[in-house]
Amino acid sequence: MSGYDVEHDIKPDQKDTETPRRPDLSSFFSALEQVDTANDRRPQNVHSLPSPGDISATLRMLADAFTVRRSARILGSDDHSDPLEGLIGFLDDTALNPPRELEGVSDTFLADLERIPKSKLKNGDSCPICANDFLDDEYPLVVRLPCHKDHVFDLECITPWLKVNPTCPMDRQQLVKEKTVEGTKADDDEEEYDDMYA
Repeated sequence: MSGYDVEHDIKPDQKDTETPRRPDLSSFFSALEQVDTANDRRPQNVHSLPSPGDISATLRMLADAFTVRRSARILGSDDHSDPLEGLIGFLDDTALNPPRELEGVSDTFLADLERIPKSKLKNGDSCPICANDFLDDEYPLVVRLPCHKDHVFDLECITPWLKVNPTCPMDRQQLVKEKTVEGTKADDDEEEYDDMYA
């Protein structure tokens, strides 16, 4: 029993057995708007890079939200192993030495993720991040990552992670392929051009 329960004389059977809510990420998404270089709707100069301090603060906000979520999960179970531990560690380490720009996925990538219909979900299927059963939600919005058929998440849970890191949180496989620029005929012609006589 927590100190709050003792102070307010709340018995264990009186406690709400409702699934803990996900943490509020509105502050994280507001900060992300300023540092997200993959976002097509950036209001500032598209050629400017965010400051490392801003990127670090954004990563710490997400780590704090995941820490709150992990705490709620640990209180509700006897199992102290949690996949969020690795995500939080990665975010904390990256915040100490922030990159020059975030490598997260674009909004288009998120919109194109495969949606899992409610009819295909089974009892006991749960999100690896929030640990809530998908079917506990009346209108679940569940997506599958392209790396593995079993890597399914609540869209609300996976979006923050993918916006700062383009890898699967389960196997760390890169989800966005690097675009290779192939030389075109015009490029070859420019190489032959001798600007000395221009």
